[in-house]
Amino acid sequence: MANNKLSITPRNPKGEDGYKTFSIRIKEDLCSRMDEIAAQTGRSRNELVALFIEYGLDNCEIVK
Repeated sequence: MANNKLSITPRNPKGEDGYKTFSIRIKEDLCSRMDEIAAQTGRSRNELVALFIEYGLDNCEIVK
């Protein structure tokens, strides 16, 4: 007899998928510039924000 059961595994709780959701507030001109880049590259704003933040973190220097 074949196994006809539907197996459902538990979903990871929100926030445990390696991503964090949060809101930011930016000037309209920055948003417009991002929208232009998004249109030219086919990437979403979210992807661009992640790329820009990663670049900034990798290339930042703390000056004391």
